[in-house]
Amino acid sequence: MTTEARWIAADLASFPEGDGKRYEIIDGALYVSKQPHWHHQFAAGQITRFLQEWSEISGNGVAVAAPGLIFADDDDVVPDVVWISSERLDSADVGDGKFHMAPELAIEILSPGSRNQERDRETKRDLYARRGVLEYWIVDWRTRQIEIYRREQATLRLAATLYADDTIESPLLPRFAQIVSRLFVGGRPPSTNP
Repeated sequence: MTTEARWIAADLASFPEGDGKRYEIIDGALYVSKQPHWHHQFAAGQITRFLQEWSEISGNGVAVAAPGLIFADDDDVVPDVVWISSERLDSADVGDGKFHMAPELAIEILSPGSRNQERDRETKRDLYARRGVLEYWIVDWRTRQIEIYRREQATLRLAATLYADDTIESPLLPRFAQIVSRLFVGGRPPSTNP
């Protein structure tokens, strides 16, 4: 009888740095992603910027792009963007440069490929729900839309799908409002080549 290897956070230290890949562990399974498309990174930068501008005005927390998020030895992921309140930040930051508890908001920007999309739409959504994330945004830079999932009991349920002309708002972020199209490159559709 053979069993699959069960990965833990400490295993990631032995992986090459600077190879253009992102390594994540969810429930002991290793996930490897290629370096993302620049449209993906542009959207991540815009979201981080808008959330951080709001955070600086409100004083309620911080937005961070691609932080390490370690929930347990076998759950070590890198969301594209998070927003974490000042209250949670104090407990989440244990001094190793990673967060060790759920942020209120986790955001993933879809990468091409069915495996990548399944990981973000199902595996990561389930992980974030189990670990206490209150809101989860899935951003698709190709279709210029955002799915907003909000915590209901112990799960993250789809609350809204927003399109280019819609406004992003959240009960977590009082008076935060941003037009969806501002997250994407220059108001023009990206090329269809990933």
